[in-house]
Amino acid sequence: MISEVNKFDTLLVANRGEIACRVMRTARRMGLKTVAVYSDADANARHVREADEAIRLGPAAARESYLNIDAVIEAAKRTGSGAIHPGYGFLSENGSFVSALEQAGIIFVGPPASAIAAMGDKSAAKARMANADVPLVPGYHGDNQDDALLFEEADKIGYPVMLKASAGGGGKGMRVVEKSEAFQAALEGCRRESRAAFSDDRMLIEKYLVQPRHVEVQVFCDSHGNGVYLFERDCSVQRRHQKVLEEAPAPGMTPELRQAMGNAAVRAAQEIGYVGAGTVEFLLDADGSFYFMEMNTRLQVEHPVTEMITGQDLVEWQLRVAMNEPLPCTQDELTITGHSFEARIYAEDPDQDFLPATGKLTRFTLDLAGAGLQADQVRLDSGVESGDTVSMHYDPMLAKLIVHGVDRNAALATLNRALAALDVQGVVTNRAFLQRLATHPAFKNLELDTRFIERHEATLFAPRDYSPEDYASAALVGLHQLTQERESASPWDRHDGFRLNAPHTVRIALNDPKLSQSTSETESSLVIVEGRRNAGEQNWHLTVNEQTFRASLIPLTGDAVAITLDGQRRRLQAQQDGNALILADPNGEIRLLWQRMDAVDHGQHEVQASFTAPMHGTVVALLVEAGASVEKGMPLMVMEAMKMEHTMSAPANGQVENFHFKAGDTVSQGDVLLDFAPSE
Repeated sequence: MISEVNKFDTLLVANRGEIACRVMRTARRMGLKTVAVYSDADANARHVREADEAIRLGPAAARESYLNIDAVIEAAKRTGSGAIHPGYGFLSENGSFVSALEQAGIIFVGPPASAIAAMGDKSAAKARMANADVPLVPGYHGDNQDDALLFEEADKIGYPVMLKASAGGGGKGMRVVEKSEAFQAALEGCRRESRAAFSDDRMLIEKYLVQPRHVEVQVFCDSHGNGVYLFERDCSVQRRHQKVLEEAPAPGMTPELRQAMGNAAVRAAQEIGYVGAGTVEFLLDADGSFYFMEMNTRLQVEHPVTEMITGQDLVEWQLRVAMNEPLPCTQDELTITGHSFEARIYAEDPDQDFLPATGKLTRFTLDLAGAGLQADQVRLDSGVESGDTVSMHYDPMLAKLIVHGVDRNAALATLNRALAALDVQGVVTNRAFLQRLATHPAFKNLELDTRFIERHEATLFAPRDYSPEDYASAALVGLHQLTQERESASPWDRHDGFRLNAPHTVRIALNDPKLSQSTSETESSLVIVEGRRNAGEQNWHLTVNEQTFRASLIPLTGDAVAITLDGQRRRLQAQQDGNALILADPNGEIRLLWQRMDAVDHGQHEVQASFTAPMHGTVVALLVEAGASVEKGMPLMVMEAMKMEHTMSAPANGQVENFHFKAGDTVSQGDVLLDFAPSE
């Protein structure tokens, strides 16, 4: 229970990344001293640099640092911190942590341990929700975890079903099972993920609704018996059961449905004696029926969209409630203004099955002024800056891009402009994928459900149909780079040939990597651009498939460029990564490989399967024996990185000759994992 008077002047934030930075900024605005904690992997992280004081917790592994309850409490005592904000993830929903803080006399900025326990066990939570008259999805939430019984219950419910870790959250330990034959393998995979993430492998089973929307309600309660809902968010666009795009308010909500869901969410919170910020998640069916899914007993990653439409600072609300103050607003005082989107910027490669990426961020900036955007329209909550390193140890989310507009269409247009203005270099991200999502006709037309990405996979991952203007723009960026590197006042210093009375001509081969991967004839994906510039001229004459452009390029701030083709000017973010050209504008991203024609190798290359680690991570399981004969597509081994499992499968019929690592081993990106011999 919260004491009669809760006063503190020093706040420790037991988390990392963008949420730690966000909490500390709000705390400082309220006049509080801030303390950060860090692991060895985060010794120079942004949240550490921004804190008034910082304490090392331990090695990079989360269980030895951010999940080490004793170390976190000792850091609070050492710095005189009267309260701890847990952020989200790590210890934010750990009842043992809350109990330990209570014994230590330290305020937990969040709900009591009893509320966390009530919602942490999803099976027990379903029974509590039934008592509170909150609608439930049909399913099995029992204590009997026998494999045969679970299989039987899944058959009773009817496929498809959702397997979920009883103690889980954040998409960990969750699988959709489409048919009974796949149930056992999915059960084993879910249990592995659940044990690794929560030290608990109990499962529950629910009917998987085919086209539901994921709509969640933000609730807030204080210790004086007050409870309100701050409206709803639509989080339907997900991958691997983790949210990608969120928006508020949820499209298509009637006032009656909004009130019914909001009141149900408050009843759910009050049923368990909740205090602080929480989110009650519902599945909304096409007929308007809604079902309780789970309650997150913490602040959510997507809370900024609620802040944007309500004008309220939810972190400040948390701190004031922790100080035993009443809620700042009553239900009648809360209103909705405009529309907001949040896009999660991940270090991952969507075109490689969303594999996490690591590396050094050589550049991470958002050029609002250049994109014609105002500060009140766009907010970037980031845990990284240019020069920071993205490691393999934690969640791959780098930042959240949040936008606001007078309505959904205006907010969506702002989101596309802001994504195009986000300049990220050094680490592969999902920025281009987010643009494809946000510009997809089905998304614009509100055809939303939790399988949106799966249903539109063919179009979301299809090679883009580039225009001659796109190829000309990319070629011009490459030509500009060449001239910057190679031109000199003296002809004797040139490296691209000496000429008399002849124009400077360069031929560039541009290749769409997606198209070349999808065709056996690599040459068919090549486009040749011939660039010619007469002596003394700044303009280029470009020829693309017999179409000629008069072109020029002017560098702007950062990596922005102004490209003019036959008098039509475009503003683009232009990046060059090795032989890759990446151009972005509000319409999407152009990504092409390029080479000068005298450097292009037209020889035929035999394509061979490579079993190198696609990322830094840990080997979880070897699924076949060395020497085993396997068929194409058969799972061979499982890796884990950034809290998610990735299965490596056989690319063809053949034999696994030898594994180079065993379960539990740590591997680096590029390490050879196994020797594979394809059949003749």
